Amino acid sequence: MNLHEFQGKLILKEHGVPVPEGIVIENTGDAEKAALAIKEKTGVESWAVKAQIHAGGRGKGGGVKIAKNIGEVKQFAQQILGMCLVTHQTGPAGKIVHKVLIEQSIYYPGESIIREFYMSILLNRARGRNVIIYSPEGGMDIEEVAAKTPERIFKEEIHPGISIQPFQARKIAYNLGLSGKAFKEMVKFVSCLYNAYEKSDASLLEINPVFKTSDDLILAADSKVVLDDNALYRHPAYAAMRDITEEDPAEVEATKNDLNFIKLDGNVGCMVNGAGLAMATMDIIKLSGGDPANFLDVGGGASPETVEAGFRIILKDKNVKAILINIFGGIVRCDRVAEGVVEAYKKIGNINVPVIVRLQGTNAELAKELIDKSGLKVYPAISFQEAANLVTKVLQ
Repeated sequence: MNLHEFQGKLILKEHGVPVPEGIVIENTGDAEKAALAIKEKTGVESWAVKAQIHAGGRGKGGGVKIAKNIGEVKQFAQQILGMCLVTHQTGPAGKIVHKVLIEQSIYYPGESIIREFYMSILLNRARGRNVIIYSPEGGMDIEEVAAKTPERIFKEEIHPGISIQPFQARKIAYNLGLSGKAFKEMVKFVSCLYNAYEKSDASLLEINPVFKTSDDLILAADSKVVLDDNALYRHPAYAAMRDITEEDPAEVEATKNDLNFIKLDGNVGCMVNGAGLAMATMDIIKLSGGDPANFLDVGGGASPETVEAGFRIILKDKNVKAILINIFGGIVRCDRVAEGVVEAYKKIGNINVPVIVRLQGTNAELAKELIDKSGLKVYPAISFQEAANLVTKVLQ
């Protein structure tokens, strides 16, 4: 589950990671009050006005402004709230900004002793260990740094049995070129950051930039936090942070129906049971001249209602020109899938895209009988290759 910047910072602060003071607003009329409250608490008289969307590149898209007075805070809040913010991660459609973070600015005028670093924590699946990736080149695209100056990217693997050790935090501070107070502050920052990652069951924690002020304080100036969906039951307060306005409506509907669904940009919808078979199905769609429009795994406990819901979700995509249903009946019974397809046809009515159905395994013969008796116009397939050939045929 993706979080907004301000939500990620709440989690960081909860675990002792220093963050700037900030207040989230959803109405432009609250901008001045928020700025004055931050000024009273921190004494700072400049503010950052930041769009809150689930995408990076906000600054380049005009979604982050530095205000030098209250008037500019109000002006920038009015500009950003409600705007359609387009970044390299949103695509050309962009995202509407519903929330703005008013935050104390840590870019003080005339400062020359500030520094910006990059830091992230994630799982190295190949090694089975968490890894801290960091660089003294923060505040810019880390991909560009990796491409042009890979020697400026450092990695520190953490042993799963003993968590991060003090010597590792000191090594990171040393590689970032820090000394004195800043060195000590970074050691504490890294330890608290890793603790936040572990305790929140995050799958990604990225801070860009980590900021060193002129008085050698270390702050998380930004935050990108992704939580493991499978661990949210342990964190009801975090689960409540979910913002469905930032998610694809089809994916939200799929979640409500216990479907594993990811929307893609192709033209062939697919409904499969099992992640491995789903990936193989997407491959064969591609090899047959099509492009997968989605990843949809109905799971092992699929019911007719689940299948019907999946069918409806796929058909809402106007780019879908064909649907491939590929079920291998093991735990899930093929006749249940067939019942769901028949019910979806009856309730949805006129379906204008060809449907290829391959049902093999438990109760496959019964499933075929159900579909044959229903009078549905589908393309039956027995083998994987036959299904691939039919995909090619219907797309021509």
